[in-house]
Amino acid sequence: MEFSRLLEIVGEEPVFETALLLAGEVDVRDVRRQLSRWMRAGKVAQLRRGVYTLAPPYRKAKPHPFLLANRMARGSYVSAQSALAHYGLIPEAAPVTVSVTTGRPGRWETPFGRFEFRHIKPALFYGHRLAGLGGGQEAFLASPEKALLDLVHLHPGADSTEALRALRLQNLERLDVQELLRLAEQSGFPKWKRAARRVAELAQEEAQEYKTL
Repeated sequence: MEFSRLLEIVGEEPVFETALLLAGEVDVRDVRRQLSRWMRAGKVAQLRRGVYTLAPPYRKAKPHPFLLANRMARGSYVSAQSALAHYGLIPEAAPVTVSVTTGRPGRWETPFGRFEFRHIKPALFYGHRLAGLGGGQEAFLASPEKALLDLVHLHPGADSTEALRALRLQNLERLDVQELLRLAEQSGFPKWKRAARRVAELAQEEAQEYKTL
C-alpha cells in the first residue's frame, strides 16, 4: 500500500484503526509492514496496538484527547477528574485523561499524553453521553454528576468532606444536585450517598457566598 492510498482511506478521520485498512483484497502482512515503516519515518503515530493517527503535516485535524481515549478502549467513557475539568468544576486541567470501562484496566503513554482506563462493574456503566468536542469531533463523556460519583467510587476515602474540599470544586451551579442525589440513591452505595450529600452542602455554601458578595 502506498502512503497516498492511506491518506485517501483515512480522509478526515483524526484516528484510524488497522481494520480500516484491511477492507477488500489486501495483504495483511503488507499493511502491517507498511505501518511499521511509516511509524519509523514519522508519518504515523501509534496510540496502542491497532490504533493510529497521522502525524503532522499529514493529518487534517488534531485529535481531541477524549476522542483518542474512546478509540483506544472501545466501550469506555471519559470521567472523573478529566470530565470535571472539562465542565469547569475543578480549577486544574487533568494531566491524565481518565476513562472508565467494564473491560480491562490499563495505562498508556502516547505522543498525545497519558491515558488511564479504570474498571467498573457493568451495573455502574451509565450516566454518560456522546458530547461534541468541537471541530466535528465527539466522544462519550460522563455527565458532571456521574463524573463526580465515578471519582468517589475509584478513590478510597474520596467521600470525606476533607477529600471533597481538596478537589476545590467550583461553579457548582453547573451541577444538578438533585440528579447527583438520585444517582447516588440508585447505586445503593453508602459511600456514594455520603459524597452526594456532602457535595450538596458544598453547593449550598458556594451559593451563600455568592449572595454575600
